[in-house]
Amino acid sequence: MRIAVTGSIATDHLMTFPGRFADQLVADQLHTVSLSFLVDNLDVRRGGVAANIAFGMGQLGTRPILVGAAGFDFDEYRSWLDRHGVDTDSVRISDTLHTARFVCTTDADHNQIGSFYTGAMSEARLIELKTVADRVGGLDLVLIGADDPEAMLRHTEECRSRSIPFAADFSQQIARMEGEEIRILLEGATYLFSNEYEKGLIQTKTGLTDEEILAKVGHRVTTLGSRGVRIERVGEDPIEVGCAEEEQKADPTGVGDAFRAGFLSGLAWGVPLERAAQVGCMLATLVIETVGTQEYQLRRGHFMERFVKAYGDEAGEEVRTHLR
Repeated sequence: MRIAVTGSIATDHLMTFPGRFADQLVADQLHTVSLSFLVDNLDVRRGGVAANIAFGMGQLGTRPILVGAAGFDFDEYRSWLDRHGVDTDSVRISDTLHTARFVCTTDADHNQIGSFYTGAMSEARLIELKTVADRVGGLDLVLIGADDPEAMLRHTEECRSRSIPFAADFSQQIARMEGEEIRILLEGATYLFSNEYEKGLIQTKTGLTDEEILAKVGHRVTTLGSRGVRIERVGEDPIEVGCAEEEQKADPTGVGDAFRAGFLSGLAWGVPLERAAQVGCMLATLVIETVGTQEYQLRRGHFMERFVKAYGDEAGEEVRTHLR
């Protein structure tokens, strides 16, 4: 199964604030916020939602096709992704712009404040998916992740016009999108990904009910934080999968991307939806235990030991045949 992952390619600048953001906010002065947080450390990491998802899929051996735009400074990052099983030949390189950057501060309660510089990502709207499909011999699924908004619209419309199944994953771009744009992006999606907060925001902005949205997509996949994930389909009972036990909680950045990587890998393997969600939750657990979105190591024996502990022997046997 050939899966293309579209979306942002970026570097993450991650900082840790030892206090709580909530303690610094004055309730009746929120309209004039002017704050500076003295942070303890700075980690510069590889990131971007598409690159994070593709990296996780590469770790699981499913050879994803990364589709996005990066800057003239991308060579080292490309080499890293190539070494970790990602097809980067469809990444567009800008001649003039830097690769996008995400700057994020996390407090003691794991709340986050972030900013995103688009840079070369603005050129993603120039990418034609047909060119990608022709190069690899066709596409079975395209994940349309957070990216340049015009690129997201173009990729969605092209998938519909060419009858390529696609997954809608608005993520951070929901905040800047209008309801009509969101309606266009979710119409006809095979999968709609969001977390609980984004789920409510989609409904508020579009004016659509839960049932109306579900009728427009094949599957609605909602991540529930520490409670795992819920998968809904019209006329079917929801599938709910819990999280694997954490050994530590280091940094939540990239956990949602890791879930998507595991879930999409499960689809590529052809395992049932419940099993795919379990793989996603297990991979997400590895990421939350590590600072950085692509710094975790997937050791097969260790992964399977924890997977079996969380989801049982039968689940383990089914996944083990694919995780070589």
